[in-house]
Amino acid sequence: MNARFTSGVRDTAKSNTQFRPDRNSLFVDQTSRVGSGSRSARFVRLAHLRRLRECDQVAAVCYRVREGAIEFLLVQTRGGRWTFPKGSAEPGLTHAQAAALEAFEEAGVHGRMEEAPFTRFVYRKRGAVRSDPAELAVSAHLCEVLRLEAPEEANRNPTWFCAEDAKRSLREDHRAGSGADMARVVDRALRRIRRLQNETRAMSIPPRGARVIEIDALRETARGVRASETG
Repeated sequence: MNARFTSGVRDTAKSNTQFRPDRNSLFVDQTSRVGSGSRSARFVRLAHLRRLRECDQVAAVCYRVREGAIEFLLVQTRGGRWTFPKGSAEPGLTHAQAAALEAFEEAGVHGRMEEAPFTRFVYRKRGAVRSDPAELAVSAHLCEVLRLEAPEEANRNPTWFCAEDAKRSLREDHRAGSGADMARVVDRALRRIRRLQNETRAMSIPPRGARVIEIDALRETARGVRASETG
């Protein structure tokens, strides 16, 4: 652990008996305020940070711009809850490629997927059994939707939401799980999209670092990869 973080944990533990961090906690900052305005330390479980470094699943955060407004495409789970198109990371495919296929199969998306993830989050599953992990680390990739067709997977009901409605639906449908984290993904996507728009207007060329995958071009390659993995 960084010495600056270590000393922060020790100093805080001495000065404030309300916080009893153990070796599995990481000191983040002392800027949050509670009660009458006194400063309070914040701690993050190291296990949570380790999960974010891994990747169990990938998510496609799909968007379009209509009359200047950014909209997000959500799909429904088998239980009827709204979520991003997402699924397991696949051997032989990059995380972005796997996310692009999820967008096509679950939502019928044709578009451009960014190669690099813009954020990660931990998805908490409801009713997980012992053999199935309760928490999944998800790598989120931004996808600009050019057009839609009927998705391969039935009953997904892909639907466009304004940003506020998307956040509200995610929070309400995942109250006991990751709703707040998923809503924050929408906020981060908004910042990323607006930054891309500003860079594009300023430079009149595609912004640097925005390597994209064309979903239509990917599909044939992915079929071959999947066939070799199962063969």
